[in-house]
Amino acid sequence: MLKGRLGLDSAKVPHGDRAGLLYLARGALTARDGTLAFQRGSAEGPDALAQGDHAIPLQGVSMILLGPGSTVSHDALRLLAHARTALAAVGEDGVRLYTAPPLIPDRSGLARLQARLWADDDMRIMIARRMYALRLGEVLPHRTLDVLRGIEGARVKESYKITAERFGVPWRGRRYDRADPLAADLPNQALNHAASAVEAAAAIAVSATATVPQLGFIHEDPGQSFVLDIADLWRETVTLPCAFRAAKRAAERPDMPVERIARRLTGETLAKEQVIPAMIDRIKTLIEEGP
Repeated sequence: MLKGRLGLDSAKVPHGDRAGLLYLARGALTARDGTLAFQRGSAEGPDALAQGDHAIPLQGVSMILLGPGSTVSHDALRLLAHARTALAAVGEDGVRLYTAPPLIPDRSGLARLQARLWADDDMRIMIARRMYALRLGEVLPHRTLDVLRGIEGARVKESYKITAERFGVPWRGRRYDRADPLAADLPNQALNHAASAVEAAAAIAVSATATVPQLGFIHEDPGQSFVLDIADLWRETVTLPCAFRAAKRAAERPDMPVERIARRLTGETLAKEQVIPAMIDRIKTLIEEGP
């Protein structure tokens, strides 16, 4: 007997055949007739769905991003688990990742490959050099992380300066106190917020690929080391432009908090440029290409 809209109740559609991510906000995600339904409230901003009652292709997506103003029923969670479709609670436009249950992919291949590459010193350096090449536009010949980090640090300082000049924002260097972030000037505050938003996008991509967030190839100590590795790949193209654009706008509109401006600008960029799907593809490419 056929149940639901996607075929047999026991069917498991491979993630390679699914559409990817679906963002839902301001509504109720429930179960109905063996599949999912989303009762959408009033529309706001760039939300994907209009007001109304929508059928959700349970096995047609790999991950549902549940945004602000939403609820999810127990039956919906049960169906998601059965279909191996992940659910993540996120901020507006995916600029925060609050929680996500472990994704149960069809295979553990990516995670096993990542662990193997990470555990081999030569392979780990190879992946790190590949990441730096993606950012810097050239393959660096050096084979130690400390040297690579030093070169990257100098390039990043220059990127800050160039991007600040491009947007006409005064720049005195990267300075902020983690214990008192509000003491930083507007550009540094904006950088903090834009970086957090891009890191959230990277965390969603890492969750969606079921890779191991602790096993970074460049970052080592943080529990989200691999997330930071991936976020850094979009520093020059997303984080810096969004941050300095936000700093300029905040200087012109002192009545608007720089955090909200930076988060909204970054969120719009993430959606417009399809950054999270690009991060997912990049993770797969980096790990599956191997040596």
